[in-house]
Amino acid sequence: MNIIAKIAEELGIKTWQVEAAVGLIDDGNTIPFIARYRKEAHGSLDDQVLRALADRLQYLRNLDETREKVRASIEEQGKMTEELAAALDAAATLTEIEDIYRPFRPKRKTRASVAKAKGLEPLALAIYEQKKDSKAPIELAADYINEELGVATAEEALQGASDIIAEMISDDAELRKRLRYVAFMNGQLTSKAAEEDVGVYETYADYSERTDKIAGHRVLAVNRGEKEGKLKVSLAFDRAKAMNIVFSCHVKDGSLSTDTVIAAANDAYDRLIFPSIEREIRNTLTDTACESAMKVFSVNLRNLLMQPPVKGKVALGLDPGYRTGCKVAVVDATGKVLDTGVIFPVEQFGKVAQAKVTIKSLIAKHKVDVIAIGNGTASHETEVFAANVIREIDRKVAYMVVSEAGASVYSASKLAAEEFPDYDVSLRSAVSIARRMQDPLAELVKIDPKAIGVGQYQHDMPEARLSEALSGVVEDCVNTVGVDLNTASVQLLSRVSGINAGIAKNIVAYRQENGAFSQRSQLLKVPKLGPKAFQQCAGFLRIPEGKNYFDNTSVHPESYAAAKTLLAECGYTESDLKKANFSDIDERVAAKGENALAETLGVGLPTLKDIITELKRPGRDPRDELPAPMLRTDIMSLEDLTPGMELTGTVRNVIDFGAFVDIGVHEDGLVHISQISSRFIKHPSEALKVGDIVKVWVLAVDVKKKRISLTMKQPKQQ
Repeated sequence: MNIIAKIAEELGIKTWQVEAAVGLIDDGNTIPFIARYRKEAHGSLDDQVLRALADRLQYLRNLDETREKVRASIEEQGKMTEELAAALDAAATLTEIEDIYRPFRPKRKTRASVAKAKGLEPLALAIYEQKKDSKAPIELAADYINEELGVATAEEALQGASDIIAEMISDDAELRKRLRYVAFMNGQLTSKAAEEDVGVYETYADYSERTDKIAGHRVLAVNRGEKEGKLKVSLAFDRAKAMNIVFSCHVKDGSLSTDTVIAAANDAYDRLIFPSIEREIRNTLTDTACESAMKVFSVNLRNLLMQPPVKGKVALGLDPGYRTGCKVAVVDATGKVLDTGVIFPVEQFGKVAQAKVTIKSLIAKHKVDVIAIGNGTASHETEVFAANVIREIDRKVAYMVVSEAGASVYSASKLAAEEFPDYDVSLRSAVSIARRMQDPLAELVKIDPKAIGVGQYQHDMPEARLSEALSGVVEDCVNTVGVDLNTASVQLLSRVSGINAGIAKNIVAYRQENGAFSQRSQLLKVPKLGPKAFQQCAGFLRIPEGKNYFDNTSVHPESYAAAKTLLAECGYTESDLKKANFSDIDERVAAKGENALAETLGVGLPTLKDIITELKRPGRDPRDELPAPMLRTDIMSLEDLTPGMELTGTVRNVIDFGAFVDIGVHEDGLVHISQISSRFIKHPSEALKVGDIVKVWVLAVDVKKKRISLTMKQPKQQ
């Protein structure tokens, strides 16, 4: 297989781009580094395309490795033919290769292998030939009676031969391929209730849908119902249609042996072929559904991590609770903990007045700007309390409800214990909630991405594959934003291109021992951070107060000389560099000519443009260009909602069938995919992403079930 050409075709890119990217990957470069600093080599492919390319490269290389192992095994058995070799070369999936290898794979003990051991294979082949002038099968079988081999009667010989024929038919790779395709295109995935009360799986208690049409989230739903013992799931397929295909491949008319072959074919289909195909199709459906769900999860995670930070604000974090109270933590604009405490803001404990005094005192003492409230247990009551406090003070303070998904996981972790050894688990949660409002990316990198909860059925995904996909998203986000070398945590540093957990710890240790880094080149003094790691990581690490202007940009050290030459060519002085005064650089570059400048600098146009962008905005944070997160000062309850009411909310999660929107009433409302846009969309992610601020209208409210239906289509005025 020409892997390069295949990947180029699948991804819709040029062959030379794939060749360049594969070469860079094979040389040990990371995806973020390749995407950012080798644009000329691969034609400016973005990180997501490069990750898809790397995934496909690994799959196809594994496919080729399996293909060669199978080829070697068949050749070792002396059974390779031109037809088999051609079929192996043409196989595009692992399943096709497995089908080809099936007749040659060393088998465990089967009915056919037992019959072969009794010397019945020649009989089976004679019957399977279905010659018109052949004797009746039972007569042929009489010649194979052999009590020493365990064949006492002609009937036993005939049964053994039939078992061999059934296995021969089952091992037909082309037949399996045809049946698999027809079954997938025409089959129905069905589910039935396995017990009287199926709970949340009521929709699937008597359910059927074509396998080529079924949505991934429904596949995952019936799978989970089956796993929990609530549903019985199967693949329904027209057996008569299947048998017509089997007969067309293996049955010849007009022979005394035909009926025996037909019987063996029926046995092969029912006992060997269909159970296998059913399993394969269900696995394919599950794999496809999982990949789709992981893509949705990855997109949601990317958008969540790239939420704009609330910069320069002192934050007060509230981790709501009932019996044990609401944990409080105040952090300064850099995330440093200033104060902690516990209050009881829920009416039933009779301590609301005391809680107000405490919070007002903390707000005044630390000049708090924003309040972050976790969205877990007692969140609504805490939100009401915070809104009342804001009304009663003179200081301008707003609040935001923050998803606390994963906060408890982090708080109880070894990492949190090392970071906050003097605080108990719940106080650590309050700190995390405040910090994840200030800088979602810096705080959420401390949590296993699977625990962040912006997907669907994430607990049903293949764990290794999901971790790989989500880790790639985190890595891309961290490197897109860049990291302050002198303040970043070990967890944040370990997500930087070329830096593993060990090197990240060494960087922090070096920083603690020698003081803040003043220039990027000092990284080479960090133990185990060699030239290759430096090449991969340096451009993503920032030193805002460093000696070198370029150390606070994403200009890579390998391009510093080019950047200095650019400034000289455009007539800038050292004084301009100190003032970071490059507002007219576009005009000066245009006067010189981009192409001519790039040639003078010895760089490509993409690198030249990146250098210009960084000179104009050193320390640029791409998140700052997004709409700011929505802060609130007042609250509504579920009971306040009425159909037709217009609201503004924040998209919290995007899933296959819609999106959940926080409209400030504690319970998120669902905008079904049919209510997102007036135009047709295949998936909600075509129109929405996590963090979007959207205008919605209430369709319906079920207070008892705490369900809110929303629409983004403005209702017609009555």
